[in-house]
Amino acid sequence: MVDKKKLEATKGALPADNDKEVAKVEITESNIENDEPSGNKSLRKEEEKNTVRSRTQAEKMFNDFISTIRSRQEDFSKAISDYTTTLDKPLADVIETDNEIIVKTDLPNVNKNDIDVHLTENTVEIRAKFEEEYNEEEVDYILRERNYGETKKLIQLPAKIKTKEVTAKFEDSILTINLPKVEGEKIKVDIK
Repeated sequence: MVDKKKLEATKGALPADNDKEVAKVEITESNIENDEPSGNKSLRKEEEKNTVRSRTQAEKMFNDFISTIRSRQEDFSKAISDYTTTLDKPLADVIETDNEIIVKTDLPNVNKNDIDVHLTENTVEIRAKFEEEYNEEEVDYILRERNYGETKKLIQLPAKIKTKEVTAKFEDSILTINLPKVEGEKIKVDIK
């Protein structure tokens, strides 16, 4: 690389009547201002293209990562919600057989009259009221983990049910709900 100060000094020392050398100095000066040979320009452009390509790929990967997180956020939120609120709901098992869905729910110390069950074709909602054994003014709780007050559980069913044929029984603090499934209509297909 040529020092620009030396070039300026050399340029001023040239004879005025020698136009060819002055022209050489000007051409050389313009090459020096670009500060790199023409072969390096193509390498630099190639590096810039690779940098842009790499940046684009990194941005695409980041955007894909964010969209994946957003699409899974609902599942994650539901899992967190189920984990953190399980103690507030009555515990239940959902069993599926060929003909029906059975829901069993533990409701200790609940009266039959304090239970409500509401149905749709694909959900069951169970509400129960847990009575307090002691008045808070009468005793001091050291540890309190059991449910008191009203609680509810909404269960999504894996199949449609016949709401008019549902039966339920409450024995030994266990509510059992039998939900017959809607059978799909079978149609005979003629083969040609």
